[in-house]
Amino acid sequence: MTPETLLQVKDLEVTFALRSGKYQAVKGVTFDVAKGERLGLVGESGAGKSITGFSIINLISQPGYISGGQVLFEGRDLSKLSPEEMRSIRGDRVAMIFQDPMMTLNPVLTIGQQMLETVRAHRNVSGDEARAIAMDKLAKVHISSPERRLKQYPHEFSGGMRQRIVIAISLLSDPALIIADEPSTALDVTIQAEIMELLLELCESDRMGLILISHDLGVVSQVTQRMAIMYAGYIVEVGPTAEIITNPSHPYTQGLLAALPGLQKRRGRLNQIPGVMPGLTSIPPGCPFHPRCQSVMPVCSEKIPALCDHGAVRVACHAVTQEARS
Repeated sequence: MTPETLLQVKDLEVTFALRSGKYQAVKGVTFDVAKGERLGLVGESGAGKSITGFSIINLISQPGYISGGQVLFEGRDLSKLSPEEMRSIRGDRVAMIFQDPMMTLNPVLTIGQQMLETVRAHRNVSGDEARAIAMDKLAKVHISSPERRLKQYPHEFSGGMRQRIVIAISLLSDPALIIADEPSTALDVTIQAEIMELLLELCESDRMGLILISHDLGVVSQVTQRMAIMYAGYIVEVGPTAEIITNPSHPYTQGLLAALPGLQKRRGRLNQIPGVMPGLTSIPPGCPFHPRCQSVMPVCSEKIPALCDHGAVRVACHAVTQEARS
């Protein structure tokens, strides 16, 4: 672990113990995030990206549990910490932004009550000092008249403003890492762009690490420096964002890019990947993507491909590996 490395996720496995058996939702996921770096986790619903994010801060609820691997944050394995030790990190050194701000904000408390309570839970400060910190963070996310806003309730804000408040709350303890789980999905396109621009600005000014979880390759490409493409619990491609966007190697990544509306011919039909993501209890043998893949080979249904170097990226695909050898 280098001095610049903030987070290392090594061979992470998450298992769900159901009545019908035990099923892995995250399988051998490995990546790292440096200080100030922005990493995207991308994939369709069910790919395992949100579960990976929740696992980092030990928010997996029963019947799910971390069944293998390590989550090293600033040198400490978060998966081995007690609930009390984890509380000193979660919301303090590592913060999480959720998709729906109303899941984070209490509708019956003012914004000020919620922000001051959060500050004083992690910092030994007076009420006046906590209020000053809260107003500073609201100003940082470009909310005008922060003193007046502290007296208002969540329902008095628009969806975009509520998400800005959630981001401000996540900044209260000056975290080293923010995990943003689909932070702009419920917002319209214009507000979505503003939220992404705000996250980018905060990462660059405060040198925070960011893990941006999204199904939208287009959104992730605007904010991140590296991305990891997930499918059925596996990382199938990881590398620099620019390289993956301009020269995708894995057939799944190629399919996601081809489905972006901006790449379609005018008045043409939207491209789509045939089939659907397999459920947790119906992962096919071999490469989990092979039933939907246009480059499928016999080995694909027999053997899970390993993540191998392929130019500037790493790819888990038998077809790509065979092409590189020939």
